[in-house]
Formats: sequence, structure tokens, C-alpha cells
Amino acid sequence: MSFKIKLLLGLTASTILWSCSSPKEETAKTEAKKPNIVIIYMDDLGYGDLSAYGATEISTPNIDKLANGGIRFTNGYATSATCTPSRYALLTGVYPWRNKDAKILPGTAPLLISTSQMTVPKMLKGQGYETGVVGKWHLGLGNGDVDWNEHISPSPNEVGFDYSYIMAATQDRVPTVYIENGDVVNLDPNDPIEVSYDQNFEGEPTGKDNPELTTMKWHHGHNNSIVNGIPRIGFMKGGEAAKWSDVDMADHFLEKAQSYVKSHKDRPFFLYYAFQQPHVPRTPNPRFVGKSGMGPRGDVILEADWMVGEFMKTLEDEGLLENTLIIFSSDNGPVLNDGYYDDAVEKLGDHTPAGPLRGGKYSLFEAGTRVPFMVYWKGKIQPQVSEALVCQLDLLSSLAALTGSSETTDDSQNLMPTFLGEEKSGRTDLMIEATGRTALRKGEWLMIPPYNGVAVIQSVNIEIGNAKEYQLYNLTSDIGQTNNLAQENPEKLEQMIGDYETIRGETSAKVEDVVLK
Repeated sequence: MSFKIKLLLGLTASTILWSCSSPKEETAKTEAKKPNIVIIYMDDLGYGDLSAYGATEISTPNIDKLANGGIRFTNGYATSATCTPSRYALLTGVYPWRNKDAKILPGTAPLLISTSQMTVPKMLKGQGYETGVVGKWHLGLGNGDVDWNEHISPSPNEVGFDYSYIMAATQDRVPTVYIENGDVVNLDPNDPIEVSYDQNFEGEPTGKDNPELTTMKWHHGHNNSIVNGIPRIGFMKGGEAAKWSDVDMADHFLEKAQSYVKSHKDRPFFLYYAFQQPHVPRTPNPRFVGKSGMGPRGDVILEADWMVGEFMKTLEDEGLLENTLIIFSSDNGPVLNDGYYDDAVEKLGDHTPAGPLRGGKYSLFEAGTRVPFMVYWKGKIQPQVSEALVCQLDLLSSLAALTGSSETTDDSQNLMPTFLGEEKSGRTDLMIEATGRTALRKGEWLMIPPYNGVAVIQSVNIEIGNAKEYQLYNLTSDIGQTNNLAQENPEKLEQMIGDYETIRGETSAKVEDVVLK
């Protein structure tokens, strides 16, 4: 039965019920029938990092249950090869390259999403949902000059979330504190927090100047303030009682996510549960240390898998599993050494985080944006594997259609029938982005325009897709992007360039001079 027919039948049934019930009773019945919605969002998890996606050296049984019990997409994408832009697109349904500020943000950046902008949580609030976010945020806070000792606004609470329990940016950036509904948790007013990304505070040790105080050695970039023995990006002073425990972070966020579910189970809810794993610094709880044999990166993937299992148990124990739509994905592709020496490279063994794909985080090659992507709804979605082209960008319009909202954007498409497994087709095209550069996926083809700059970021050892000539790949016959077909297929290349320019609204000549910094 198609999605449209089901929707029509549902509306007909609602009309009949309305004629027999009071408005108050009908509202309660309608809300009860609306599915809960959970987005589980990983951080730097690669296409090949899960056993459901072919990994043989690591086992992720709990995440595999979602993949094998629902729809596992083989052409599922984040919009971007870095975190902030992907998160912006997921929540707003807007391509991040349309916003010049949608790039990796410091911990002191202002809120990237406009408070007047439509968002997934704001749309769902309009449909009677309670909305919450737990975990990594990294979309900015305040208006650019946050006083961490006062109430922080605007925050997630001003863009649609009724409840928020977050870290401001990433685990490797200051401030290293939790923020609940705009207030730093456990803040001691006698020990105020000061944060700067420009210069250190007098007398405060750093990873660069005081390596003897660190328990994790920095490789590049991560050599500023030391918190819990880990050198971070940025400088911080004070707030000792509010600082998080890195090894307990996953447990802490799990408890908050479970509590949210338990306290909101009587009404439809939306939970954006944003994990920090396997982003650096990788700090597995002692329960998971050494379990993967791959060092901390493998250990935190196993830790995250366990967290997913425990969260699913909570949904089941609360009787919510059959009425909860769960979407699982990652913000971008994998990276091994991303700032610390943690044996991610040395202990990798035969594991391939990118699977058969080329590139990784920061890259316009496939491994930058093609990520694990699965949709699970017990009893409603039949287990299957889909080759449909889908993107996190489409969640706003799709979830709107599911819940009865008419909200949409120019970039977000309603793919709800595809997400429910009722249709096999998805998008026809998708613009992907990596550190300000863009490329076009259309059908089975990917076209990357010429870009100046290095071909490989040496510090992370990742090919990022820069070349002086156009690149054209057939992803059906060459998923590893080993054969550039641009010269052999001039007509297809010309067509792709034209489509690219139509979507971008500019000529390719304007982007050829972009230099990666």
C-alpha cells in the first residue's frame, strides 16, 4: 500500500472518529497515534565502520539490529564532509553552502541557525510534539559574546527544542562543560568560566608548553588548554566543578536520553540524540578499553554500539518501540589521526573505516559524505536494503509529510515513502560539500569541479578531491573512484557541469579558484 493511500485512509478514519468524539478526545487520540521520532547521529563514523556495512574486524550487533531490521541505505548521504555543515542541513533542510558561516565552528561561535528559520524540531512542535536534544551541538550559541556564567541565549531552545542537554561544540574544544536549557551545569559562581580562542589566560598551562601535564599526546592543532589531562582547541579558565568527565560522557548522555524518553512517553516526542563517538579525543569508559583491539577509536565504536542497545532497551521497556521511528546516521566520513596520537593508525589492522569508498572526512570523494544511513520502525518497516539516493537534508520535508505538516524548503525533498520502504527511488541529484568546495552527485555519476590546493591533507592522510582538471566518476561501476572518465565522456561531463551550475546558481569558473586553507 502506498504512502499516499495510507495517508488518505488515515485522514478518512480520523474524519469518522471526529464525528463520534469530542474535540478534546480527538486531539488526544490523534497525538497518541503520531509516532515518536528519534535521530541517532554519530560523529565521524565511516561507511565501513559497522558490521552491517561489511566490517569484518569489528562487530556492532546493536546498530546492526537497526540496519537489518529496517532499511539499510547504501546511497545515504550527509550533505557535508565536516560536522557543523551537516548538522545545519539536517536540522534546517537547507544546503549548508548557501550559508557562508556554515563551517567548522569554534566553541565561542554565535548560533548558526537563525531563530526565525524553520527547523525539524520547530516543525514538529507545530504538530504537537515535545522536542529534545541530547549530546553534541556544534552549531554555535548566543550572539557572539557568550558569558558562560549567565543564561545563554539564543541556544537550541530558541530554534525549536523544548529541552536541551548539550556540549557547546566538540569534545576536543573548550568550553568543556555541559549546558542544560541554556545554563552551564554545576557552575560555581565563585569560580567563573572564561573562554578564548585567541589567547591564553595568564598562568594557565597548555599542551604545547606543558606536555608533562598531559595524558594524551597531541599530534596537530590540539595543544591549548589541558582538561582532564587532554590538551584541547581553545583556552579556558575556571569552571572546575562544571567540567565534564571524558570517560563518563557516553554514559552521561545515555542517561539523559533515557530520562527524556521516560518523562515524555505519554505524548509524541522528537529526540535528537547526538553521540560524540568516534570523534577525537577518543576516551572510552574503562569498561570498553582494549575491547576492540584497535585502540581507542575501535573501543569507542563498541561503546557507542552498546549505548544504542541500551537506549533501544529503554524504548522497548517503556512500550514505545512499535510507535517510534528511528533514523541512524553519521555527520561525515571517517578519519584516523585527527589531532592526537591514540593508536588509531597503528592498530587499525585489516579494518577499513571507509569500506570500499575513497577519501574520508574533509573530502569530496565518496567517503567524505556517503555514510551509514538506516531507518527503523518495528512492525511498520519491512527489513530491506535500498540503493535509493537519500540525504539527511530530506528529513525536514519527509518528517513534515509523515506528521501532517506542510513545511518544506527548496532543498529538502519529501522522501518519506522511500524512508518507509514503500518506494525504491530517491533523489535524482545531490550537491555535496567539503570545506567550502562542492561537487554534484546525479544518478550514478559524480562530478568534481577543478580546485586549487593540496590533493592530500598530510596531517590526517586523506585525499580531499582537489585536482586541476574536472573529475567524473561512474559510481555504479567504480565505487572506489579509481577511473576519471571526464575526458572519455565529454557530453556527460558537459551535462553534469550544466546541472551543477543550475543548482549552485553560478558558473563553475567561480569555484575553480577556491583554495583549501
